Amino acid sequence: MDMNTTVRLARRPVGSPVPEDWAIAEEPMPVVGEGQFLVRTTYISLDPAMRGWLDDRPSYLPPVGLGEVMRAGTVGEVVQSRHPKFPIGTIVQSTGGVQSFALSDGRGVTRVDPALGAPSTYLGVLGITGLTAYFGLLEHGRPRPGDTVVVSGAAGAVGTIVGQLARINGCRTIGIAGGPEKCRMVVDELGFDAAIDYRDPAMRKELRAAAPDGIDVYFDNVGGEVLNAALASLAMHARVVICGAISQYNADAVVPGPSNYLSLLVRRATMSGFLVFDYEREYATARRRLAGWVAQGRITAPETIVEGQVSDFHDVFMRLFSGDNVGKLLLSIQG
Repeated sequence: MDMNTTVRLARRPVGSPVPEDWAIAEEPMPVVGEGQFLVRTTYISLDPAMRGWLDDRPSYLPPVGLGEVMRAGTVGEVVQSRHPKFPIGTIVQSTGGVQSFALSDGRGVTRVDPALGAPSTYLGVLGITGLTAYFGLLEHGRPRPGDTVVVSGAAGAVGTIVGQLARINGCRTIGIAGGPEKCRMVVDELGFDAAIDYRDPAMRKELRAAAPDGIDVYFDNVGGEVLNAALASLAMHARVVICGAISQYNADAVVPGPSNYLSLLVRRATMSGFLVFDYEREYATARRRLAGWVAQGRITAPETIVEGQVSDFHDVFMRLFSGDNVGKLLLSIQG
């Protein structure tokens, strides 16, 4: 009889998560009731936001409870079903969590359309990360042809798509990434106009040189000193879009806010945060547009797919914070 491998939150991390923060167990298979179906997990999404879900503090989603299966986006195949809309063999995307099998009643589940993209893309460019880039840039950044758009975390799942969407909208695009290889990749493979290594001590000087007339749209995935540097180089009426702050997710003390925030006043700029969930009714339209640009070769969606087991979750998760991935990071469940 198959067993269900689960990864549950054993304790709340202090600073960077460690293996002891998780409890890995072999549990009985969920029983499928009327109106339910069972999904065998094939891909687990690894996202920086998951770190925030581990802290017991108010946020846009409730924290993962102690003893609960770790929350995660997943793609999988329906293997048992008592639900008329999800027959056996259907490929679905949902928040199935870090486990081998997930029970569902269909709420919050998206059927994967192979005509739009491969299953893995429903966790990347056609999933929450691609939709985040789409709505964050287009609705909050409001790019105009000729604008200079700067995106931090430019080699990550969201940043790679933001930069390419900016180019589709006729903008000059500058990426901020970690290390010369990632900087080369966003220029040579993704078509950014320039890239800056945030590890370079001369980052601020290089950013000013790359955007001599100022930054019209800054899309922030990093926070910290990178955000400060961008605020110091804003153009008049710039739009700053706050998507994430991966540089401080593992901080074990209060992180000071940006010291250059008065640039917003001087430049008559705006800074706004957003949640992709606010645009749920528009997901289908955005997904079709993104899929079309991918098919046309106007968007390249890099993936880092690590083959392994559910029990490998911690090691793969920590790759987000070491910078050891490009584009969307996924754990592909083998066997």
